[in-house]
Amino acid sequence: AVLAIDRVSNEMTLTGKKDIPPSAVTRPICGIMGTIRLVAGMYLVVITRKRNVGSLLGHAVWKAVDFDVISYKKTVLHLSEIQSQENKTFLSMLNNVLTTDGFYFCTDFDLTHTLQRLANTSPDFQEMSLLERADQRFVWNGNLLRELAGQPELHKFALPVIHGFIVMKPCRINGKIFEWILISRRSCFRAGVRYYVRGIDSEGHAANFVETEQIVLYEGAKASFVQTRGSMPFYWSQRPNLRYKPKPIISKTTNHMDGFQRHFDSQLLIYGKQTILNLVNQKGSEKPLEQAFARMVSGMNNDMLKYIAFDFHKECSHMRWDRLQILVDAVADKQDEYGYFMVNLEGKTVAQQKGVFRSNCMDCLDRTNVIQSLLARRSLQSQLQRMGVLNVGQRIEEQAEFEKIYKNAWADNANACAVQYAGTGALKTDFTRTGKRTRWGLMMDGWNSMIRYYKNNFSDGFRQDSIDLFLGNFAVDESDGPTPLRVQKDWKFLTLPIIMLVAFSMCIVCLLMAGDTWTETLAYVMFWGAASAITATIILFNGQDFVDAPKLVHKEKMD
Repeated sequence: AVLAIDRVSNEMTLTGKKDIPPSAVTRPICGIMGTIRLVAGMYLVVITRKRNVGSLLGHAVWKAVDFDVISYKKTVLHLSEIQSQENKTFLSMLNNVLTTDGFYFCTDFDLTHTLQRLANTSPDFQEMSLLERADQRFVWNGNLLRELAGQPELHKFALPVIHGFIVMKPCRINGKIFEWILISRRSCFRAGVRYYVRGIDSEGHAANFVETEQIVLYEGAKASFVQTRGSMPFYWSQRPNLRYKPKPIISKTTNHMDGFQRHFDSQLLIYGKQTILNLVNQKGSEKPLEQAFARMVSGMNNDMLKYIAFDFHKECSHMRWDRLQILVDAVADKQDEYGYFMVNLEGKTVAQQKGVFRSNCMDCLDRTNVIQSLLARRSLQSQLQRMGVLNVGQRIEEQAEFEKIYKNAWADNANACAVQYAGTGALKTDFTRTGKRTRWGLMMDGWNSMIRYYKNNFSDGFRQDSIDLFLGNFAVDESDGPTPLRVQKDWKFLTLPIIMLVAFSMCIVCLLMAGDTWTETLAYVMFWGAASAITATIILFNGQDFVDAPKLVHKEKMD
């Protein structure tokens, strides 16, 4: 069957091959991401290039590499000049999301679920289309597939696409070859960029929530270990304001327990018991967040929740990263209690995972990933021993060839999650890759921190808008009314930075071209220096007005 879209009525129907006119232009595509309405009308988003990542239980897993956005309308002549500009902006927003690395799909296997969830399903579940049975938290094109979802006969054209990171490596230890896989699934609820999206929403969805599953396949046996990460699940924000680290603010007007309770009720339902690993600093601006989190966990008074605060930066200061073992040892009993999912050679389930570690730092990127890689290695140690890959008394750390693959893959995972949330690669990956903190690593972290600073202040509003448009948190209206893109900047935003630059330049010029007397030179330098300092102070004081803030977000979302 062929999917036909009427360009005028926007209707989608199934037709036969014979109904295609011979004059039709054809080109190959790898799949349909879905459709979206912009100012100019409907658009079809298709995957035009894919790369094979590997095979999961006999199913090919693909990374979507290139996309095309095809307009239903053949021209944009029906738009005014302003509308045409806005349409272009919306198109560049779509492309901004599509070009963020990390979209994966599978045509005949459900990538949105963990192996354990898939093993515990009913026969009816197997009958459903991939779109119907997918875990909605991880279907990034769920909004784009809305039209297709409404017509069950079209479901075979609807590909659920996940966003995150997947790596699959054939590995060898003791001459035994097994497949080692890492899958990180980013939630599309409360998705966004660092600083603009923190904490939770009223539904209890946490910002930057990622489910990471490590899988081992060996001669028909399979094992899986799942962990989660996510922003501290109460109402707090940290808006960019030109300062290097904006101060995080905990909302005083909302009842945190409602959302907090919702968050953990759903986590406990999906994953079982939870151990929270909070890695933020226990002094300075991060301290109140740690205290609030601890208070709320004890307020929930639930035996299935355990809270552990570990001041990552303090414990590991002066490059003493070996001290992370303290935390790993402290939660060892819990980890053994939670276990992992395992199916033996005969296909019989011999173990289920009964709980997860939910790790967080401020961004849930760098510190979080380091801890997750250590917990996952400990789980792997036990799995490989049970499968008979590792001999008694052998440690994974001593398997040099595998260790290298393992560490690099977890560092790549950190990078992927960081690019998607913060806009640059991760920090601290030198430790993940080599097990050592290096001077070069510190320099690279400095460079990445600088780029993060620039992006967070001057380009992330656009990135946030792009994600909101893509996920359907903002819908382009049918009416010809102006969209929120038309917000014009106030005069002071343009003039103040110019005044500051002029004053600063004059200050330098006066220094270089000395006046007749040194007092005259000093007077000039002080005047222009003061002028630039005063404007800089005004700019910093009104920092929030100078940053690139999201335009498409509704007011209540901002607080």
